[in-house]
Amino acid sequence: MTHTHISLAPGVLRDRSGVTSFAAGIRGEVLRPGDEAYDEARRIWNGMIDRRPALIARCTGTADVIACVNFARAEGLPLAVRGGGHNVAGSAVCDDGLVIDFSGMKRIEVDPERRSARAEPGLLWGDFDSATQAFGLATTGGIVTHTGIAGLTLGGGIGWLMRRHGLTCDNLAAADVVTADGGSCRASERENTDFLWGLRGGGGNFGIVTGFEYRLHPVGPQVLAGVVLHAAERAPEVLRIYRDYIATAPDDLTTIVNLRKAPPAPYLPSDLHGRPVVVIAVCYAGSLDDGERVLAPLRRFGEPLIDLIRATPYTSHQGMFDASVPHGLHYYWKADYLGPLDDAKIDALIGHAWRAPSPMSYTILFHLGGAIRRIDGSATAFEDRNAEHALNINAVWSDPQTTE
Repeated sequence: MTHTHISLAPGVLRDRSGVTSFAAGIRGEVLRPGDEAYDEARRIWNGMIDRRPALIARCTGTADVIACVNFARAEGLPLAVRGGGHNVAGSAVCDDGLVIDFSGMKRIEVDPERRSARAEPGLLWGDFDSATQAFGLATTGGIVTHTGIAGLTLGGGIGWLMRRHGLTCDNLAAADVVTADGGSCRASERENTDFLWGLRGGGGNFGIVTGFEYRLHPVGPQVLAGVVLHAAERAPEVLRIYRDYIATAPDDLTTIVNLRKAPPAPYLPSDLHGRPVVVIAVCYAGSLDDGERVLAPLRRFGEPLIDLIRATPYTSHQGMFDASVPHGLHYYWKADYLGPLDDAKIDALIGHAWRAPSPMSYTILFHLGGAIRRIDGSATAFEDRNAEHALNINAVWSDPQTTE
C-alpha cells in the first residue's frame, strides 16, 4: 500500500519519517488520511461523530499497543481507543491524534470447567454470547449485541443478567493492561488489585486493556423473555402497577421500561408501528417454570396491546433491540440514577416521554438492585450501587440537517 498526498492538520506529524518508522515497527496496519480504508475505519456507531484522526493503528496484540502508546506520547498526540466503537460520545475516535483500533483483536477462549472466558478487546457481545452459550454459560453483557465488550465492561455494564449475577464489571476477574508509560501488567484479585478496582467501573482512565478474563454462569440456553406493550394513555396506571410489582421481584428477573413510539421492529405487528407505547421488557434467568409463575402478574395487569414474552434462546433475546439502534443514526444521550419511582417521578416521565420531535427517540428505565447492591460500594469504581433505577433519555434521529 502506498501513502501519497497525505493531508494532515497544521502542526500534526510533520516528521513523516517518524510515522513511516512507527508503521513499519508494528504488525498491524496503519491507516492515514488518503488511504482507501481510512474513512470507513474512522466511522463509529454514532453517525453524529465525524472526527479525523491523523493515524489509525489496527493493532494485532499487546506489543502493537505499547508501540502506539509510546509513539503518541513522544509525538504529543491525542490517543483514542476503539473497541466496539459504540460509545455514544464518540470516545473511540479523536481529531488529529492516534486511534488504537482493536477491530482485528476478537479472539475468545472459553473454559467450561472453570466457568471462565478470556477475550480480546475488539470482541462484540453477540460473538461473546455465542461462544459462551455453546457451553450453556454467560455473563452479564449489554442489551445490544453489536456493542463491544471493552467499553461496556470498563463502564460498569448493565444487562439482562445484572440482578442475578451483578454488573459486567463485577464479573471481570482479571485484565491485561498497558499503562500510559508504555508498561504492561496483569490486574487481578491477587495482583495489582488497585488497577482491577479502577477497571471495574472506572472507564478507560487507568490504562488500555488488551485482554479481559470473565467469570461465567449457567444460563439458558432458553430464558423466559420478551416484551409487553401498553398504550401510552394507560401509562399512569401501568407504571404505578409496575412499580409495586418490581418491589418484590426476585433477582432472576430483570426488567426494563421503554417509553417511546413503537419502532418498525420485525417482532411487532405493523399496526403498532409509530404508536406511543409503554414497553416493558423482561428476562427471567431462572427456570422456565418459575419464570411463568413470577411473570404471570406482570402479564395480567392492565390491557396489553400485545404480549410477546416467550421461552427464547438467550442469544436471540440479547439481540432483540439491535434493529432499534443501528449504526449510522445520530444519537445524543443523557443519563442519571433514580431512587424508587414515586408518583412525582412517574408523572414527570410521562409528561416528557413522547414530546421528542424524532419518533426514534425514547426514554428507558433499567431496574437495578439485586446482586448489584450486594457488593459493597467501595469494592469497585462503579458509581452508585444503591440506585433503584438507571434512567436514559435518548435522542435519536437520522437527518444530519436537524442536528444542532
